Parts: sequence; C-alpha cells; structure tokens
Amino acid sequence: MNVTILGAGAWGTALAVQAAPRHAVQLWARDAAHARLLGASRRNERYLPGVMLPANVAVVADLEQALAPAGDGLVMIATPMSGLRAMLSVVPEEARVLWLCKGFEAGSGLLGHEIAKELRPHAHAGVLSGPSFAEEVARGQPTALVAASADAALRDAVAEAFHTELLRIYTSADAVGVEVGGAVKNVMAIATGLCDGLAARGGGGPGTPGLNARAALITRGLAEMTRLGVALGARPETFMGLSGLGDLVLTATGDLSRNRQVGLKLAAGLPLAQVLVELGHVAEGVYCAPTVLARARALGVETPITEAVVGVLEGRLAVQDAVRGLMGRGPRAES
Repeated sequence: MNVTILGAGAWGTALAVQAAPRHAVQLWARDAAHARLLGASRRNERYLPGVMLPANVAVVADLEQALAPAGDGLVMIATPMSGLRAMLSVVPEEARVLWLCKGFEAGSGLLGHEIAKELRPHAHAGVLSGPSFAEEVARGQPTALVAASADAALRDAVAEAFHTELLRIYTSADAVGVEVGGAVKNVMAIATGLCDGLAARGGGGPGTPGLNARAALITRGLAEMTRLGVALGARPETFMGLSGLGDLVLTATGDLSRNRQVGLKLAAGLPLAQVLVELGHVAEGVYCAPTVLARARALGVETPITEAVVGVLEGRLAVQDAVRGLMGRGPRAES
C-alpha cells in the first residue's frame, strides 16, 4: 500500500518509520531545506533525534508529488491542528485520509471531523489517536492507538495497514469522542503540570498539592472531558478507552508530554512566552484551551479546570490561586 504522510515533525517521522517495513512511504516536509536535510542524513534531529529513517521512505517537499499515489493508498495528516484545514483542502477527494493532530481549530472552534465534513462531506476521512509519544512509537516501543471514523472500510484499512505486534490498532465509530478526548486531555495535562509544579516548589507542607491532589485533578478532568464530549454527541464509553482515560493519564503524567511541561514551567514562575520558546514544539493545549472553554460555555457545560487553565494562560490568575480554587470547591455529588 502507498502511505503518504503530510508533515515531517515528530509524529510524521515516527509513523513513517513504523509504516516503512510494509509499505511505500512518501514523507512530505513543508520546508524544502528540511526535506533536503532529512533525505541526505536520514535523520530528523530537529524533531526526533537519534531515529533513523528507513531507506524506502521518500522525503519530498513537493506536495503534488507527495499526493500523486494517494488515490490507491492512505493519506495521514501529521501537521499541528492549525494546518489541518489547509491539508484537507488539497488532498484529492477520492483519497482516504486521516489526521493525527489533537485539538480544536482556533477561530472556528471546530474539531477535525467537523472541518472535514465542511470541506469534503462525502470523502473517506477519520482520525488516528490515542496514548502515544512519537519517540516511543519511532523506537518500536509497544503502543495502542484507535482509528475512528464513520467509514467502517476506512477503519479496517488503517488497522490492516498499521497493526503490528508492537503497534496495536483498535477501531471506533465514535470520531467525536476520540477527538474530544484527544483535544481536552492536553488542557488537563497543563492543569496537572501546574499542580505538580506547585508540589515541587512547596516541599510537601500544609496546603501544598501532592499525589492525592494530582489523582483528584486527573479524575475530575476525565469527568469534565466526558461532559463536554457527550454534549457534542460523543458516546460516554469512549472516554473510558484509549483516547479518553488512556491519553489523559499518559499526557498528564508522562515527562515527554509537552503540555505537562508547560504547566510545570508556569508553576516554576516562567512567563508563557518564554515557556513556549524553550519548549521548541507545539503544545496544542495552549492554543485550544480558550476554544474548549468557548464551546463548553455555548453548550452550558461546566468546565472549571479548563476555566482555571485559561485564566493562568491569559495571565489573569496566579498558578497558586488556580490550583487552590479547584481544590477548594464546595461539596457536591460526584456524578
């Protein structure tokens, strides 16, 4: 099968490495100089240091060339959320396409499946998501993902293309739930980073958040995610799966999580602009948190953790006050 991957960042590179043993792979890099460097060195030191690109991965900067074999294969969009609309606009209508980005589109507030429905209402489209750090996928460490689409044939094609002993592919018809989980968990990971960052500074004294507070925050984050997802049309059980609970736990606790690092650094007192420069990669939670809040408010869904994160990101709320406010909320029924 032909596999075209649009985006040569960490995730695009990792997926190319995984697909290469069984498929012909075209890896498109937006920047021509980056494409030349990748093609010559067979390494993506900028985004995924130390990982070798297999010889049968063709690195190209010409988008038309990359999409030429798309008609009889799969197109995987591995750009940040901000690039999804542009990529969906140029992929041939007959192509089977999935995206790996997680978030809401800034401005429109749309999820990936909503953008796809707007641009290509009759096309074969879906999302590949789940608890996964690109570095581990590229190194062949065991990972489980979920391919979600209303198109059963597309789900099966993705599973057949990528399922191996080390990369397990589950399928789901609930693209809404899978996308909400993938988007909102990034915001929850920032919140957990804020909590853990305060814990590191506080030394375990009275009032300092610790592991108990972290567990509470993650659990209530899952509830918040589920409320919003159900209001958007998702199935509640999806949030107990890979793209809900699984991705939330990984992103909120794993040290490779960019969004968690944002929270940790903000809690250490660094300004957001400096945090993003030092990070060097896109942390989707920073950009989609205001949109998550806006969509939740429009639907009448209560999202106190998201509200606190947005307050911190916008500089209206101190980290200590945000965490204290969340833990100090009044008693209520759990569900």
